[in-house]
Amino acid sequence: MFETAELNRQIDRKDYKKQLPELRAELLQAQFALSKTNTPVIIIVSGIDGAGRGDVVNALNEWLDTRGLETIAIDSLTDEESERPYYWRFWRSLPARGRIGVFFGGWYVEPIVKTAYQKMDTVQFNEAMTHIRRFETMLVEDGALILKFWLHLSQKEQHKRLKKLETNPHTKRSVSKRDWKHADLYEQFVKTAEQAIRHTDSGNAPWLLVEATDWCYRNLTVAHTVLETLRKHLDAQSKSNTEQVAATQFPPIQSSDSKTILDTVDLSQKLRSKDYRKELETYQGKLHRLAWAAYEKKCSTIIVFEGWDAGGKGGAIRRITQAMDARLYRVISSAAPTDEERAHHYLWRFWRHIARAGRVTIYDRSWYGRVLVERVEGFAQEKEWQRAYLEINDFEEQLVKHGSIILKFWLHISQDEQLRRFKEREKIPYKQHKITEEDWRNREKWENYSLAVNEMVARTSTDFAPWMLVAGDDKRFARVQVLKTMCKYLEKALD
Repeated sequence: MFETAELNRQIDRKDYKKQLPELRAELLQAQFALSKTNTPVIIIVSGIDGAGRGDVVNALNEWLDTRGLETIAIDSLTDEESERPYYWRFWRSLPARGRIGVFFGGWYVEPIVKTAYQKMDTVQFNEAMTHIRRFETMLVEDGALILKFWLHLSQKEQHKRLKKLETNPHTKRSVSKRDWKHADLYEQFVKTAEQAIRHTDSGNAPWLLVEATDWCYRNLTVAHTVLETLRKHLDAQSKSNTEQVAATQFPPIQSSDSKTILDTVDLSQKLRSKDYRKELETYQGKLHRLAWAAYEKKCSTIIVFEGWDAGGKGGAIRRITQAMDARLYRVISSAAPTDEERAHHYLWRFWRHIARAGRVTIYDRSWYGRVLVERVEGFAQEKEWQRAYLEINDFEEQLVKHGSIILKFWLHISQDEQLRRFKEREKIPYKQHKITEEDWRNREKWENYSLAVNEMVARTSTDFAPWMLVAGDDKRFARVQVLKTMCKYLEKALD
């Protein structure tokens, strides 16, 4: 594979200086055009030690407008990063739409280095590459443009380069013991890099091998590739925009059988006031102790609340937070996304809220809005919400593999009970803010939402993050049921 990047290609210095002014002007024009689009651009610069990754990144920062450019150099895991899933550090650094993010090595560094040092076996490496493919595909399907450069040197050229850098008083400190150790493992690194490139070289996120022996050839190759890729993408997007049909109101969901999983919930379940007070005290006390035990063991808990309008989510959340120390939890209410959030993949705003190990994060509405309200109301196109099931399962699996407990509650009530609560809210002054015209409109689409919930449960209720359907016509029963379930799963995890 790397033979094609060891041909000693060179560009004359005079030719380099002659090409550069026009190339820089065209790059800036393309970047300006990009800033008016919904496309985030991710550039990964990786390669052999001594091949000039830093020089290439510095050149891009010099040639492009840094106001629309971010450079992300992620080194060893910090304490903050180690207490969250591995990809949290990358999600929080992804560029917004219309901007460019340049990653030093990106998500490829750890699996390549660990495998070269034999700290990661073949199964783990293949699993890491599979996850990278999923991650990049998800970003591309959301509109991102990914360019990946591998800067290559032969083993002889690498040693020559490192010795030259080491003897130069201006660059001596830039050569570390780690660089020489990597150089001694040259064959392992090249073999691992070849496997990584083969696994992840796809049509939507291709790799480009760049011969890095001559810095003029290296820099111009990267710059021209960035320019041509941006131009092609902008041209294709311009044609697509003229043909694209805007998302429309979601039509009634067709089903041969209108019965759904919600019909299996026994809404007649009730809890007497006397029993409620007793059980509430019991399970809140138990939850208080378990929350501290989970904190000590750095076991995170993520609680998702979805359900009908006026279904009792707020009341259930209050009974949970009453039981815990305020230092241990955070409640996140997910409304319509902000401009900043719309400038990223829809999961970005949830990734950035992931708490450090041992904490409890409670979502009042969540990432399931993509397959519920956004689907039913037509805010998301069909291809967007269809692929969301896989994306959500992958997201939750990463959280669980890192040691989190995920509890997902759908609070279910009957249409009659919802109507009663709506009217009650309109009459009581301190509850009037809870009822809006949107709530009444959503009620008219009860059947559509029921079928969307049914598909959501069918496709995202997994063994590692199952859905719990809670009967909510009786608020007391629902609140205790949520507390009981939390205690049950926390006990199981801590044992």
